[in-house]
Amino acid sequence: MVKPLIAPSILASNFADLGCQCHKMLDNGADWLHIDVMDGHFVPNISLGPPIISSLRKEIPRSDTKPSFFDCHMMVSEPEKWVEEIAKAGGDSYTFHYEATKDPLALVKLIKSHGLKAACAIKPGTSVDVLYPLGEYLDMALVMTVEPGFGGQKFMADMMPKVEALRTKFPKLNIQVDGGLGKETIPAAAGAGANVIVAGTSCFTATDPRELIEFLRENVSKNLSARGLLDEKV
Repeated sequence: MVKPLIAPSILASNFADLGCQCHKMLDNGADWLHIDVMDGHFVPNISLGPPIISSLRKEIPRSDTKPSFFDCHMMVSEPEKWVEEIAKAGGDSYTFHYEATKDPLALVKLIKSHGLKAACAIKPGTSVDVLYPLGEYLDMALVMTVEPGFGGQKFMADMMPKVEALRTKFPKLNIQVDGGLGKETIPAAAGAGANVIVAGTSCFTATDPRELIEFLRENVSKNLSARGLLDEKV
């Protein structure tokens, strides 16, 4: 059984007011904060990093009463180098790109040895088949619905067969989609079986973030329920 999880991407926030903006998302019902780490090599952009994660963790400490899960999406070359740093900084989940490593299973084991959840992402041009040997070891699989590196891109609906294939093969795995998610595109993502929704621009520009987050959650819940996969302890 899986839960609907909504993870606003802080790449779309106002960095000058980052702490307050993150609190706002959590106060309005977000389950996770999605933190994009880019090194300027794997993707043509640079953003965030361990010092920012560490500062956010001090601002948003782990709590039993309020969500504070840091979902770290590592769009970096040589992702093995950063596992320990992200763990020390206060990350909770470490998503590496399949395309960035030569030994993904060894990396999964390294991530878990540092107490982090392990996730693997694939770019739009990468076949979903590469995730099949890893699925039983992963806590989450991420299907990119835009090219990684920049926010505000258009949702790629033709990635949904990858999500459907993963959900069929691994019914209890967290399956995340990232890129262009909002009210118009959530039906396709939820319908394909995604349960972890990364929404950046749509969340941080919403007039009513709570209403948007609940809309996303309801779509996911409805589709998981129809598949008999909804964790009712939500």
